[in-house]
Amino acid sequence: MAAQTRKKKVTGYDKYVDWKIFIIPVVLFFLILALPAPNSMKDVGTEYSVGPETVINFITQSLFEKQSTDAEQWQLLVAQMMEQNLDMGALSRGRFLSRDIGWCKRYGIEAKPANFEKARRFVETRLDRDQYGQLMQQAFDLLKKDLRYEDLSGKEKAAADKAAWKIKVAIAMAVFVILCFFTECIPLPGVAFCIGLILVFTGVLGRKEVAMLYWDDAVWFIMGSLMFAAAFVKTGVDKRVCLMMFRKLARPNVKWVTLIFFIIIAPLASFISDHALAAMFLPIGILLYQNSLTDEVAEDTELAKMLMIGIAMACNIGGPGAPSGGARNVIMMTYLNDMFGLDIGYFQWVTYCMPFVIVMIPISWFFLNWRFKPRIQSLAPAMEHLRVEINRMGGWNRKQIWAIMIFAVMIFGWFTEKSFFQMGIYPIRLGIGVIAVAGAVAYLFAGVVNWRDYQEKVDWGVVWLYAGAIIFGRVLDQTGAAYWVAQSAIEAIKPLGIDSGLPLMAVSNGLTGILTNLMADGPAAASVGPITLNMAGLVHPGTTFLPFMAMSTAVASSFAYCLIIGTPPNAIVYASGYLEPKDYLRIGVPLWVITNILLLVMTAGYWALRGFGDLAGF
Repeated sequence: MAAQTRKKKVTGYDKYVDWKIFIIPVVLFFLILALPAPNSMKDVGTEYSVGPETVINFITQSLFEKQSTDAEQWQLLVAQMMEQNLDMGALSRGRFLSRDIGWCKRYGIEAKPANFEKARRFVETRLDRDQYGQLMQQAFDLLKKDLRYEDLSGKEKAAADKAAWKIKVAIAMAVFVILCFFTECIPLPGVAFCIGLILVFTGVLGRKEVAMLYWDDAVWFIMGSLMFAAAFVKTGVDKRVCLMMFRKLARPNVKWVTLIFFIIIAPLASFISDHALAAMFLPIGILLYQNSLTDEVAEDTELAKMLMIGIAMACNIGGPGAPSGGARNVIMMTYLNDMFGLDIGYFQWVTYCMPFVIVMIPISWFFLNWRFKPRIQSLAPAMEHLRVEINRMGGWNRKQIWAIMIFAVMIFGWFTEKSFFQMGIYPIRLGIGVIAVAGAVAYLFAGVVNWRDYQEKVDWGVVWLYAGAIIFGRVLDQTGAAYWVAQSAIEAIKPLGIDSGLPLMAVSNGLTGILTNLMADGPAAASVGPITLNMAGLVHPGTTFLPFMAMSTAVASSFAYCLIIGTPPNAIVYASGYLEPKDYLRIGVPLWVITNILLLVMTAGYWALRGFGDLAGF
């Protein structure tokens, strides 16, 4: 029946370094490092290095008439919490009062209970909403407008120079990584390790920091997800789930199956983790492909790529549909509320943005079928093969029952761990990665798998690849490199007369869409959002342009269609072994273009006609 014993496919992991091509990103990397840092980069370096202490000192002087070095511990805590809120774009008094000691600990702010209570009570009793907002706006203007590199001296200038160097390293590293990914001149997991080496050798991060980032919670999630997918395949649970999903299809052909993927996955991704959805559907996609092969068609790479890419794209387009679809949505809602006092409710967001997801389902499905042309069109043989295999299995056996039970507990943990921690049910925040690995270990304890199964069936190269991507994105965010790129792009368009209205929104969306392919969606939105929202507030104050800009930036940060590292679903399906980096570009580039156009059309059409409360149009 299916050609299960075909020859092992040669992948990018089997290649050696192509020095004729690899020398190009290497030379460009060192060339960028050799160039002098532009003044704009030095200003951003100043903001990121000297800015926090300057803001803290400004707040202690304004509130307590003391330098930060002379302030009492609780007074310093007030300033530190306000500075951290400012950095997050949370400018309102309500945001400050909602913080707790756990929040302080998460951001490295030392806060003893007695000092925290004094700090909170001071803001609650001595500063009204207007006074607090005015002070935060003054601190914001100081940080963004008044603090300049040329005004520094001594240690402050040295700190700014060091920060500008880190930004330059991040930019050079971005060029190096992107070229290596596009050309595959070096095995991709090797690129992941090059990222860590670059950061250590250039002094951007210490070796301990790099090592810790390689084991980020998101990396644990990718690893745990691939491990439980391996358990599903070994036990045959994937076969049962797949047959249950598609057994009612009158015509189980490729087009109908991929359409069902989009119809099921995309709306769900608006409300639950796209990571989890990709991990759940990956073994189903692999199973459909492997059981569709015949003696006549022993291999159909286009079919494999179509199924894998379809799962990833369905996950990616669903995120904007609801605030729970990603951190980017909540970040932009927070910016809008704190900077302009405009609030978008959960259901309100759904009514504005879910239509985008609904429209993108048939569009994405069309592009998927246009860009990939499999030889096998009917999956009826795969369905029949599954029926035969399941009948041969008989009823659910012990390992399958354990596999489903453990998986159900994992899903429950993914959906509830954050809310349960906030409610005090969990004493510590677990994180979805810890839960995924705990589930994988539980499979070992239950005897569902042994370690050899994980060793042979998990693509460990993808784990390291995504670990490198995490570090890459964090460095672009934390050094200010992404912010510098966004700021430079926005400044460049001002002379062109496209710094207002739909042209400004188009630039913002396009820039966010580019950055989100290089880093996590949240930091991408956080880098572009404050800049474009401030411009929007200047050119279109008090209009619908403000909430529309916030929502469009959040939506655009989901356009991570083009690179493996763009989003966890992209990395998870890459673990199937059937994809190459260029396969993402085949559908990612046209989708990226059409989504940017659709977002502008939706803004000028549906959103503009609907309006936003009693705000004037723009």
